[in-house]
Amino acid sequence: MGKAGRVACIFTPYVLTIASLICIIMVGLGCTKASSDTLNNLYFIRLDLSNISQGSGVTSEITDRLADAGITSVTAEEVSATIKTFQDDGNIADFYDIGLWGYCEGNSTNGKDTVSTCTDPKAQFYFNPSSILGMSEAQLEKELGSGMKKTMNVYKAVSKWMFIAYLVAFIATCAQVLLGIFAIFSRWGSCVTTIVSIVSFLFTLGASLTSTIMFSIAKGSLGTALKVYGVEVDLGKNIYVATWLAVAFSLAATFFWMFSTCCCSGRSPYGHKDRHNTRGSITAEKAPYTYEPIGAAHPPFGSQQPQHGYSTSYPPPPHHNDIPMTHHNQQSSAYEPFRHA
Repeated sequence: MGKAGRVACIFTPYVLTIASLICIIMVGLGCTKASSDTLNNLYFIRLDLSNISQGSGVTSEITDRLADAGITSVTAEEVSATIKTFQDDGNIADFYDIGLWGYCEGNSTNGKDTVSTCTDPKAQFYFNPSSILGMSEAQLEKELGSGMKKTMNVYKAVSKWMFIAYLVAFIATCAQVLLGIFAIFSRWGSCVTTIVSIVSFLFTLGASLTSTIMFSIAKGSLGTALKVYGVEVDLGKNIYVATWLAVAFSLAATFFWMFSTCCCSGRSPYGHKDRHNTRGSITAEKAPYTYEPIGAAHPPFGSQQPQHGYSTSYPPPPHHNDIPMTHHNQQSSAYEPFRHA
């Protein structure tokens, strides 16, 4: 298969690699630009405080919520006072969307969510609800239960690993796009690209698993604790579709890169001149240790019988067996030596 076949073989994994890169970029761009509705819909988790006024009074409902959440460190009166504080605080938005680099906040009007501002992108970002709600960490731990501090510490550490995993996946996928060009010309290029593709797939998979598991756990723990205050916790949809599509494209690209290392050679089967002469006929090689006499086409010697028992395909002359050498007055008994191939 020639170069055209090699290009066709590389085309499929190359396109899959670009598709995976686009999906990773979409994950990274989520919650970074307030004016983009598309990017605003890319978030891992949302804290919805728009219904916080529903629990403003000291009712038996708040007591039931505390019992369901397992929070025994605060009373219903304290919860009611905290809710009243949230209502009076004009800086608290209706919802908060958490992304990879930061978060966005906005308000809900007539059932329509409008993002007002987004934070500047920050490496190894993690969402700190105490700073958003205007509460100290000690007060937040008291309000949400003793296990909340441990949960937040785990979330902080895992968020850093998740950010690093996405960053490595992005860099490795970009390297695939560059190395894929060299894979067109040789299988060695495909081999190097395959190694980088495996690294990209593993880190993309690790980042996707981390984000999905971590925020699913956060939804369960935070959702239960914040439900007491009328806060709802929901997972995003589009960003998880994007991250798992990146995993699927990366896996498929890795498979086809591996396939290109053992198939679709770029060499042409008609380009080996050492096996053919200029007219296209096959050049026969002489076997070792054979002797070839100079035939009749090279006078004055003519055809002759071989010496020392070696035979040729030439028949003996009809009149005599030996032709004496007469050139340059050489002796008549001399004979032509045989050539050694």
